[in-house]
Amino acid sequence: MEFSEKLKELRKARSLTQEQLAEALYVSRTAVSKWESGRGYPSIDSLKGISRFFSVTIDKLISPDEAVAAAEDDKKSFARGYASLVCGTIDVLPVLLLFVPVFGNGSDDPVSVSLLALTGVSSWVKVVFAACVGATVLCGPCEIVASRGEAPWGRVALMTGIALSAVSVAVFILTRQPYAGITCFALLATKALLLWRSSHL
Repeated sequence: MEFSEKLKELRKARSLTQEQLAEALYVSRTAVSKWESGRGYPSIDSLKGISRFFSVTIDKLISPDEAVAAAEDDKKSFARGYASLVCGTIDVLPVLLLFVPVFGNGSDDPVSVSLLALTGVSSWVKVVFAACVGATVLCGPCEIVASRGEAPWGRVALMTGIALSAVSVAVFILTRQPYAGITCFALLATKALLLWRSSHL
């Protein structure tokens, strides 16, 4: 009997709903549903919790092959969470563009200035710069929060952060702000490499 069937049988034997089991194990109802439908395995910690809750040994719950699959799922989940945490942190870094002098202030003033001190461009361009930086920075904490669990919007936050970084790179390059463009491109490349590595574990 597969783990999914055993879990469902144990839950029904105690007359519990998926929601009640989820509360007892401190996980989401979605996680219990995923386990019972065979679309994934619990983490090692959740497996220990299930074992304690139902007073059965782990080897009665899960076969050796399923244990290997559960360990792989756990490893991938950790990698995704770590990638999301680092990407969220990277997305907060563009706040430095407000204070670090990386913007050209126009041909009349060749000195580089921060976004807050920028005067050599039209006001609407400065607003676009601020919007790009602000949106990316606001997306960062969402990614960091999503990295701490299986939030359904975590992937959306991560992809939004990537898209905002790409838009920032394009805006800074099109407006001939090479230092800001290179800075944002380096951050985007770091995120892309990290996500590529986490998806190939």
